[in-house]
Amino acid sequence: MSAAARSAADAWGSFAQLRLAREVVRAEGRTLLELADRLGEEFCRAADLLFAARGSVIVSGIGKAGLIGQKLVATLASTGTRRHFLHPSEALHGDLGRVHAEDVALVLSFSGRTEEIVRIVPMLAEAGVGVVAVTGQMDSPLARQARVTLDLGPVREA
Repeated sequence: MSAAARSAADAWGSFAQLRLAREVVRAEGRTLLELADRLGEEFCRAADLLFAARGSVIVSGIGKAGLIGQKLVATLASTGTRRHFLHPSEALHGDLGRVHAEDVALVLSFSGRTEEIVRIVPMLAEAGVGVVAVTGQMDSPLARQARVTLDLGPVREA
């Protein structure tokens, strides 16, 4: 923890720290409950597509979505799922050669408008890869181009 963060935490005191921590956890919980209510047939379609993949699950995202994607890849590793992370910028510069028609791509972008993401999705589809989008913007290019789109809806970060 940085000296500035340590100093700010010390200035708050235990009561204020606990109050804030509890509110953060409650806010995250409310967001998960709202997400649970949005799950529908598209979730089942995405699960079916991922389960039926004969190749690898390709996970892609950039920025914070990319970091989340890398965590998903690590989680998939613990299940024995063939997988790898495909950085969208690297994909545009040759790494699409790692992708095969029997793969399924899980593409993460809250805005669904990130330039690199929008550019690689048609290339993935052209390669015969089923694309599952996870986005908060159902009217985005990513949502429109994917075979299946999972709607995160509005997300309030704690």
